[in-house]
Amino acid sequence: MPQVTLKKFGYPESLIKSYQYWDLLLRPMQPTIGSMVLICREDVHQYSAISKSAAAEQALIISDVERLLKKRFDYSKMNYLMLMMVDPAVHFHIIPRYESSVDFAGRILIDNQWPNPPSLIDELNLDICDKQNLLNILKSDFNSN
Repeated sequence: MPQVTLKKFGYPESLIKSYQYWDLLLRPMQPTIGSMVLICREDVHQYSAISKSAAAEQALIISDVERLLKKRFDYSKMNYLMLMMVDPAVHFHIIPRYESSVDFAGRILIDNQWPNPPSLIDELNLDICDKQNLLNILKSDFNSN
């Protein structure tokens, strides 16, 4: 079942890093710069059903996400959304939040929902080249870690 969710979020093209139990993907829609999806590769439909090994690995991944995105974009807060309303595989939307604007590829990007909850239907106006550039940067950051 994780395969359906992976494909919905652009896998394998959107893959930032593959771990033993999780895949970290760039969200196709970027409500804020650096938004990602973390998808469990185990065939489970409830968070309580993931293995202890997957839970332990998730903690390490979240530590990497926070450290690397702080260094790259200096986010203000990090939001983790586990909705699982449409996609049954265990997954989290990772949405960095920004109190101030962020300069990316010569564009000034604003978190329009700050300080309110994020809207997953909001999307930054990034073109295909910008998204590919962002993916390449994050791949480099996460894989040189």
